[in-house]
Amino acid sequence: MFCYQCEQTAKGEGCTVVGVCGKQPDVAALHDLLIHSLKGLSLYAVEGRKVGVIDREVNVFTAEALFSTVTNVNFDPQRFVALINRSFELREKLKGKVKAAGGNVDSKEDAATCKPDSTLAGLVKQGEKVGLKSDPTIDLDILSLQHTLLFGLKGIAAYLDHAQILAQEDDAVYAFIHEGLAAMLRKDLKLNDWLELVLKGGAANVRAMELLDAANTGTYGHPVPTKVPLGAKKGKAILISGHDLKDLEELLKQTEGKGISVYTHGEMLPTHGYPGLKKYSHFYGHYGTAWQNQQKEFAQFPGPIILTTNCLMRVQPAYQDHIFTIGNVGYPGIPHISNRNFKPVIDKALAMSGFTQDMNGKSVLVGFGRNAILGVADKVIDAVKNKKIRHFFLVAGCDGAKPGRSYYTEFVEKVPKDCVVLTLACGKFRFFDKDLGDIDGIPRLIDIGQCNDSYSAVQVALALSKAFNVGVNELPLSLIISWYEQKAVAVLLALLYLGIKNIRLGPSLPAFITPNVLNVLVKNYDIKPISTPEADLKAILG
Repeated sequence: MFCYQCEQTAKGEGCTVVGVCGKQPDVAALHDLLIHSLKGLSLYAVEGRKVGVIDREVNVFTAEALFSTVTNVNFDPQRFVALINRSFELREKLKGKVKAAGGNVDSKEDAATCKPDSTLAGLVKQGEKVGLKSDPTIDLDILSLQHTLLFGLKGIAAYLDHAQILAQEDDAVYAFIHEGLAAMLRKDLKLNDWLELVLKGGAANVRAMELLDAANTGTYGHPVPTKVPLGAKKGKAILISGHDLKDLEELLKQTEGKGISVYTHGEMLPTHGYPGLKKYSHFYGHYGTAWQNQQKEFAQFPGPIILTTNCLMRVQPAYQDHIFTIGNVGYPGIPHISNRNFKPVIDKALAMSGFTQDMNGKSVLVGFGRNAILGVADKVIDAVKNKKIRHFFLVAGCDGAKPGRSYYTEFVEKVPKDCVVLTLACGKFRFFDKDLGDIDGIPRLIDIGQCNDSYSAVQVALALSKAFNVGVNELPLSLIISWYEQKAVAVLLALLYLGIKNIRLGPSLPAFITPNVLNVLVKNYDIKPISTPEADLKAILG
């Protein structure tokens, strides 16, 4: 196997024996074969659009399948057998439609013509031949950009999948995913062509994030500032982790009146701010802190746990008997919830002890989406003009288990008292419960939401730049980004497309970025690695 799509990849170079995340070589090969099959499917989707053939089933499947290969989402080989076979089946159906419409179906590319083996072992062997570095003839810088685009497409697919579940879609974004995947079969594209495609990927992700924002706020209302308890109350309990709001809503509906409190974990924390979700009285609080504590916290939780998206490195025996997956998530031997029927989870919750007593703890404030922040924009602008707020720091991105992420905790702790910290995504769990106080009633720590809410952060920055009549890069705003998986890659591409400069990225730079490609990013966007909190703060603030 060879995989280097996440920040924690072995030795900062690539996992070759088993994934640091726990991904086994057979699953890695199945991921590679699924991607290979999607390239062939995409080739016919591109040809189809030329003759007016647009297949929504193919669109939705492509996003779902790509999403399933994101780090920590699906490690179940049998689920990939079904996805791979479905991909080949859809390819042949689409090929027939394109041919009937007069389109070109004469490709001799293996991805467009090969057939899946009938056995799991055979599929694994097929996958081993089409991995990330299976073609040694590709220029290393071009391969770097191809993989940057591929990993970005996986992140875009995740956002698209969440959005379409809540009935928000745009064929233009699906079309770009197909364009990008099909382009990886071409040999005629030069370095500048791939740079252009990468930036085009950023544009596609801006649209995908806009769709997801419209899906979430259109369905559940704009988040409002909400205090969320970090303790627990006596009684039966269910913990839900991940990102998918629809899964949470259905769980809340089905547990209503059953004497079960629902707790969030990880990226589900911001959901407490949505009016359409916070209305449920048994939607209680948040359980859990940073990723390095996750295994212990899951083992100690006295109720079932539901994983809705990538939020776990390994399923441990200590809690394996009370964990469930849903949606694209899959782990071998773990029960999977289909059709959002949570009866098995509810039965498990009623059978387990739950919390035997109240546990009082801190509380945190969530719900500062763009609507809430821009609603007090005049107050924020006055504070800046009156020099009460000197600088804004967006400290955001992914959490992870690798050492080095304490940087983000220390950075936030050392931010001067006349500065405000904006945050989103699971990276905030390194500091989300810190009491930083306020500046004239404006909290110094403002939680914008999930990584899925990156669109909110972009809109806030654009609105402030308009209010101050300056470009975004001239605002008293610095981005301190932590990355781990492919949604973070997609967000980074979006920021580059928007022309955002001076991003500090860590804990380490992507292994798939070659020195030459890095030089382009440094030259054009002044991207730089994090150093130490003290040095970075001094460089930013002077």
